[in-house]
Amino acid sequence: MEYVRLGRTDLLISRVAFGAMRLTEAGGDESVALLVRKAYESGINLFDTSRKTPESEKLLGDALYDIRRNVFLSTTTAAKTSDEIKSDLETSLMTLHCDTVDLYQLETEKFLPLPGGADKIYDTLAGFKKQKMAGHIGIVTTNFETAKKAVLSDCYETIQFPFSMISSDDTIELVRLCEEHDVGFIAMQPLCGGVIENIPLAFGFLHQYESVLPIWGVKNQDELNQILYFNEHPPVIDEKFHEDVEKIRMFFN
Repeated sequence: MEYVRLGRTDLLISRVAFGAMRLTEAGGDESVALLVRKAYESGINLFDTSRKTPESEKLLGDALYDIRRNVFLSTTTAAKTSDEIKSDLETSLMTLHCDTVDLYQLETEKFLPLPGGADKIYDTLAGFKKQKMAGHIGIVTTNFETAKKAVLSDCYETIQFPFSMISSDDTIELVRLCEEHDVGFIAMQPLCGGVIENIPLAFGFLHQYESVLPIWGVKNQDELNQILYFNEHPPVIDEKFHEDVEKIRMFFN
């Protein structure tokens, strides 16, 4: 397993990250425990969840209970006020059986909280770092302009944004912008919500970007094994690979 620095967080993260939002489909506590343990033993050290999927968040917390110190945890809130955001984090910490999360993310579309705002949202997020309730803070969004503003603000350490081989050139420019500002780029929906069926091409495309950390949603051993296989045996990036990727990009774009 290879590890990369996640922006200026200085966290060394496995190039395969575990998306835990679908753990309720894994078949119960024991199946989840085996799945998470297999991921951990294979070198995966970032597990990403969200308060929007409370059952999955609890399953992840239970499965990681005895190895929490050895992994990185990220979770997300979609709350709209500072009080609700604080309540969400407190609930997540209790659910995940820990005193702190390594990355706390705010999901937002058109509104970007900034320091000193009347809403107090950014100041609340920054306060979590001072209180050691969160190691780092980031933004989750599907809005390109919001993502770009977040990067340019230099207020957030990570951006989680949709990125796959059928994404527009604007998204690739956003990746480069994150590199310039030392902001960690977390790629959600690497298969574009199931639209992309050619996993080797999808994996190889993202693997070209060393600063990009894809979150792969996992719900069973077969899916995990498939991702681990392509991590160990990434596709050869040659002329044919680029031609195949371009055909798919042209078809969708």
